[in-house]
Amino acid sequence: MKNVLVSLCLLGVCCRYDGQSKPVALNIPDDWRLIPVCPEQMGGLPTPRCPAERQGDVWMTEDGRDVTENYRRGAEETLKIADIFRCDTAILKAKSPSCGCGRIYDGTFTKTLTDGDGATAELLKKHRIKVFSENDFMQG
Repeated sequence: MKNVLVSLCLLGVCCRYDGQSKPVALNIPDDWRLIPVCPEQMGGLPTPRCPAERQGDVWMTEDGRDVTENYRRGAEETLKIADIFRCDTAILKAKSPSCGCGRIYDGTFTKTLTDGDGATAELLKKHRIKVFSENDFMQG
């Protein structure tokens, strides 16, 4: 059995910034066990919460608060869970300031995408964990 991290919101849990979830039918191998995580909650952020975006090496909310420490703490806690469960793969929420992989919002709060990773995706990659978005595993 292979343990794989997965964003909790993709499993239908209402933990996103807007208090919603983004459930998707994931097409994953039968021998994969999903280990759910929400880095933003594990970093101490409430649900719902003010939207945040990455601006260089900091994470700012739309109303101007620096939440960088929360994002870093959540990424570190997620990495600990990956280590405990020996996960070498993660399926994370696309475009998220924490979980986004390859493309994230650019920090202007205009829904403009740019190349880059969220805090958690970046840290997991640095530790040789393969990171994918839900788009890589959606059925249909």
